Amino acid sequence: MKKFLKCFVLYLLCLFFLEYIYKVATFHVWFNIELIYTFLFTTIYALFFTILTIFLPEKLSFPVSLAFFFLITVLFISEFIFTYVFDTTFSIYSINMAGQALDFKSIIFTSLKENWIQIIIFLIPFIIFTIFYKKVYYHLYIKELYKYALIFVALYILVLLSLNFDKKDTYSSYNLYFNTHAPTITVNKLGLLTEFRLDINRYLFGFNPKIEVDDFTKEEIEDKGETSDEKPKIEYNSLNLDFDFETSDNTIKNLNEYFSNKQATNKNDYTGIFEGKNLIYILAEGFNSIAVDETLTPTLYKLVNSSFIFENYYSPVFMSTTGGEFQFTTSLIPTQESLNKWKEKELYFPYAIGTVFNNLDYSVKAFHNWTYTYYKRNVTMKSLGFASYTGCGNGLEKEMNCKIWPPSDIDLIDASVDDYINEDKFAVYYISVSGHAEYNFYGNNMARKNKKLVDDLEYSTPVKAYLATQIEFDRAIEELLNKLEEANKLDDTVIVISGDHYPYTLSVDEINEVSSFKRDETFDVNKSNLIIYNSEIEPTKIDKLSSSVDVIPTLLNMFGVSYDSRLFIGSDIMSDHDSLVVFNDYSWITEKGSYNIKTNTFTPSTEDELSDDYISTINKEVQNRVNVSTQIISSNYYKELFDSQSET
Repeated sequence: MKKFLKCFVLYLLCLFFLEYIYKVATFHVWFNIELIYTFLFTTIYALFFTILTIFLPEKLSFPVSLAFFFLITVLFISEFIFTYVFDTTFSIYSINMAGQALDFKSIIFTSLKENWIQIIIFLIPFIIFTIFYKKVYYHLYIKELYKYALIFVALYILVLLSLNFDKKDTYSSYNLYFNTHAPTITVNKLGLLTEFRLDINRYLFGFNPKIEVDDFTKEEIEDKGETSDEKPKIEYNSLNLDFDFETSDNTIKNLNEYFSNKQATNKNDYTGIFEGKNLIYILAEGFNSIAVDETLTPTLYKLVNSSFIFENYYSPVFMSTTGGEFQFTTSLIPTQESLNKWKEKELYFPYAIGTVFNNLDYSVKAFHNWTYTYYKRNVTMKSLGFASYTGCGNGLEKEMNCKIWPPSDIDLIDASVDDYINEDKFAVYYISVSGHAEYNFYGNNMARKNKKLVDDLEYSTPVKAYLATQIEFDRAIEELLNKLEEANKLDDTVIVISGDHYPYTLSVDEINEVSSFKRDETFDVNKSNLIIYNSEIEPTKIDKLSSSVDVIPTLLNMFGVSYDSRLFIGSDIMSDHDSLVVFNDYSWITEKGSYNIKTNTFTPSTEDELSDDYISTINKEVQNRVNVSTQIISSNYYKELFDSQSET
């Protein structure tokens, strides 16, 4: 037993060293109480690997053990780099997007160079293990296996029982292990190996977390659903939907219960102001408020400060552009699971831009100046209602240069605008690409093209290169406005622009070089501008807290579309709803304050007295919204719901 313990202790120390390095490097936490659970689960894995290898013959045990530990080390390094680049923990659900990940290879190589010290530290446990394994190894015969198997089972049960000491909150260790899928928080509390094992298990065998109708939803109904004789009756953006239709699918039943208990958002002074107008809807690569400058990007500056001036808008980063697009086009919160399933097959989105404006007999088209199959947009565009979608590879390459990286947004406008501008009514979706990373002057054609315009700025090279790419986007929007004015369509067109995410390959320090206020790395770094521009609208400041998921319901209200606002995660910004912005690690902001889930700290923004369970209530609602978003995609819920209405 003494020799066995030596082998076990070697595994335990080396594995826990990896877990600890990862936690420090990723979460910048040197010590917290959750390290106890990470250590407890690490003892299980250490015992498992010890038993697995100690019964092998010595000639096999050493190479097999090294192979195991090397693969584990690679896992930790890969997860660290993935989190460094995408600011989220890798999930097995994203395995189908691996092909797109290879297109980030230059960013990945840069990240490896920037973090070479951390990577060397990650290799230290492997080196220690290699040196000491032969010294502590001894061979056990298979007939003795049952003793150690019993020890393993007993230890596993004890560790699981220990979770009951942390059981109360939504993100308690107990709930993360059994009930809640929140990868980043799980890594922070239970360790990377535990999250990785849970992730694989849930991917293979399915996982459908419960959706609860909680106090947050009920309070909205109680506060906003009542009227009196003295007050005019409030009208809501809702339909007479039957949520009690017959189904044997428990997921559908849970979603029906959730939506039937939600309060719809109210109609308001902005309802129908754009009815009958054209729409140009733009997801702008890397666009952020730091790119808006009266001299460098005068067109963007004009649009940001015209019509509606959104002063408290966020475009949270979720898995790069694909997560930003998901929020911006579906009003749902992305997870790696929902993003993966979104791309698998055609789904039904009744309130997507393409679907809505097709039903209104508009000419509906989508354009993207990069590979048209990228992120499987050849599938997702159909789900969003775009029968006409043109990108590089299915026609756009005949009209513009698609062979450079990144291609020009000016070329995109010139190559596409004639396809729709003479139509009576049109709704167009653009995905730009000129603002894409990496931000340098040797591998980024748009940065190099506009280099002279930023040479004299007193910023670091990556910041200047970023601004140079946004100059290209600015001039593309200028070109678009000119084309609309020449065709006498500008006054009758609404232009909507939001960034897919902040330029996350820039460090927070680099972003703060050009930011008008000091940003943190959780909340403020995601703060941006939303443009909803029409030349006939007078400038109006909107200080309501909002984010990417709120854009679609806001526009549907402004265009006077008949829709049910309960079916979105986001809400009409102009309505009286309580705001909630959710970030990729499930930190959040409300109008009462911000909660950083990594540090478990709440920062109030008002002097209002909050209930003792305010944070736990919002945490539960955040998880509800994440679960609802995922289950809408996995069950094709909207199709089930609306098909059932046509049958009754």
